[in-house]
Amino acid sequence: MAERATDTVRRPRADAVRNRERVLSAAKVVFSAGGPEASLEAVAKRAGVGIGTLYRHFPTRQDLFEAVYRREVQQLVELAEELRNAPAPVDALRRWLRSNVEFVATKKGMSAALALAVHGSSDLAAFTFDRLTKAVGTLLDRAIAAGEIRSDISPEDLLRALVGMCYMHDQPGWQKSVMRLVDVFVDGLHVQTKADRDSKLSSRGAASGKPVNRRREAGKSLK
Repeated sequence: MAERATDTVRRPRADAVRNRERVLSAAKVVFSAGGPEASLEAVAKRAGVGIGTLYRHFPTRQDLFEAVYRREVQQLVELAEELRNAPAPVDALRRWLRSNVEFVATKKGMSAALALAVHGSSDLAAFTFDRLTKAVGTLLDRAIAAGEIRSDISPEDLLRALVGMCYMHDQPGWQKSVMRLVDVFVDGLHVQTKADRDSKLSSRGAASGKPVNRRREAGKSLK
């Protein structure tokens, strides 16, 4: 009897969690298509719940914006957790930064809604910066510890650079350009090893058809 009573209590809570996730998933799609003024009835309909259920979870439109934003941030945090044990630290860092660009690209109409959420709540802005700084910091620390990334860069530096690169996200073809900039940025942070230099010299020699004088090239690099 006690177990049945427990199940009876827990089942609505599980349903409530599922309904909340449905509403958040639906809101992302509806706001992406219709912007921040999109109908909340449309969100409820897409989620397969009544409008009353939506309002029980999110009493105001702003509450829904903020919840969607936090969910998106959490997904980026979870991606960093998945990548923290990846065999190639620099590639893991690169993938996380590129995923942020994809996040900005795929939300489209969500941009205005998420901007309203952040600008309307200093706590949310602080939450976002704190969570993403810690997420990318984990990946950056691994790359630095592996001797593959220069050590004078901070997680905050990475996020500021990323925000700057995504600034023109409303311009045609911006995503391809920003992805290239991310690669250039990460490559610039890479600590070049002797093996890397030898590989580049060999490639240059193969391209020119002439052997490369490694001693002369080494002397040039010191000037």
